[in-house]
Amino acid sequence: MNQRPNILFIMADDHASKAIGCYGHGINATPGIDRLAQEGMRFNHCYVTNSICTPSRATILTGTHNHVNDVVTLDSKFNNRLPHVAKHLRSNGYQTAMIGKWHLGEGKAHEPSGFDHWSVLPGQGEYHDPVFLEPAGKTYESGYATDIITEKASRFIRERDRSKPFFMMCHHKAPHRPWEPHPRHKHLFQERISVPDTFSDDYKNRARAAAAAKMRVADDMTYRDVGVVQPEGGREVGEPQFPGAQMRKLPNPQNIRDVRLIDKDTGEVFTFQNEAAYTDWKFQRYMQRYLRTLAAVDESVATLLQLLDDEGIAENTLVIYTSDQGFFLGEHGWFDKRFMYEESFQMPFLVRYPREIPPGTICNDIASNVDFAPTFLDIAGIPVPTYMQGRSLRPLLKGATPTDWSQVAYHRYWMHRDAIHNAYAHYGIRTQQYKLVYWYNQGLGAPGSQGGGEAPEWELFDCNADPLELINVYDDPAYRSIVHEMTALLDRTMAEIGDEPRHAASSIAA
Repeated sequence: MNQRPNILFIMADDHASKAIGCYGHGINATPGIDRLAQEGMRFNHCYVTNSICTPSRATILTGTHNHVNDVVTLDSKFNNRLPHVAKHLRSNGYQTAMIGKWHLGEGKAHEPSGFDHWSVLPGQGEYHDPVFLEPAGKTYESGYATDIITEKASRFIRERDRSKPFFMMCHHKAPHRPWEPHPRHKHLFQERISVPDTFSDDYKNRARAAAAAKMRVADDMTYRDVGVVQPEGGREVGEPQFPGAQMRKLPNPQNIRDVRLIDKDTGEVFTFQNEAAYTDWKFQRYMQRYLRTLAAVDESVATLLQLLDDEGIAENTLVIYTSDQGFFLGEHGWFDKRFMYEESFQMPFLVRYPREIPPGTICNDIASNVDFAPTFLDIAGIPVPTYMQGRSLRPLLKGATPTDWSQVAYHRYWMHRDAIHNAYAHYGIRTQQYKLVYWYNQGLGAPGSQGGGEAPEWELFDCNADPLELINVYDDPAYRSIVHEMTALLDRTMAEIGDEPRHAASSIAA
């Protein structure tokens, strides 16, 4: 029997670490996912290089930063002729599969390559009765996307070529917006969910980007986000009055008692006595729908782990659970991601590999999604190609942090002031104690050009003294030496990975 390990990579979309039981925040229970932490390792400081779907997926595949793989925004498309981890594994005897959300473009130049088998959702895909794209064309599936992806992944494992090890990327659509739970989970989370301490953040002592973002639960959620329709809707419950109506933002009239919303599934009518009650209702509805949508993902992980047990291959399979980035669950008043603030920047990362990882271990070293591909290759016994910019996490999995391990995570978000979220472009680094962010506030034009007339800004956070990231200490004289140290480290990091800085030496605090 071939003793090279199988690799099962399970990735959700927009799954916040705080919404996983083993991370200890008490929001929800995830026994399926938690099993990986109990039997393997939990990473507390794994970060994304660009907190948005498409770029993160390109980085995970290639082991390169986005300025190298040229997938920098949601509109970017992945050139499938590029080398990537599945191609290396396949050419070295692995059977490879991609199932679920691809989101790197469609058509011959952008569809999955390097996979023996692939079945992927077009674009974001649908939760109910989704279409899948396969080498032979479109297939139409009846049912719920998470369950269908789970069954497709299970079928691949059951019907695999048992003379080869396998590498499978199982990518869930859930819990991506709009949150559509399976009907079997609509009874969950009836109890009130605690509001984060920073929900009413006033954004003082921060860069302008924080106040400018249109990601507030209180102001920017749509009818579809909370599963309601306007009262003057169509003929039946759940039917909008006109196409696109449900994507409109919820009303915020001067007289809150004029608001009347209808549950799209049950017909329940919601009215509100005051603004505070209305805002709290939005948060509760958001969290209920988000967590209910996650419930099927947790069941999926439990199903796949049980299948590995049944097949007798659990001991020889590296299993990873992660998300393509983090997500705001009301922190700072926000939903969505994009920013380098911790809730968006941190990825959940759980790894089980009984051969090398003691059960119930925790890693506090800094890791990044650019490190995933080198890790897969290292564990498979395949040399890591020189073009990959990440580093294998294998020593950390064994509990032996190399003395030269770089405790630095780099992030760059390129989509300056998109029409929906109005998030500002920025880059920066995080170390074990500090986070430095440069809001260069410009789009993809030439370096030095300013987008929308916004001047650049700096932020520095002391992650130990200020874990909620409420106080920008960049201009605090007590942190002047830290500013210079972190800026020099940012410059070195950007030089090492070949990204082009847009800050000038004159912009650094004197």
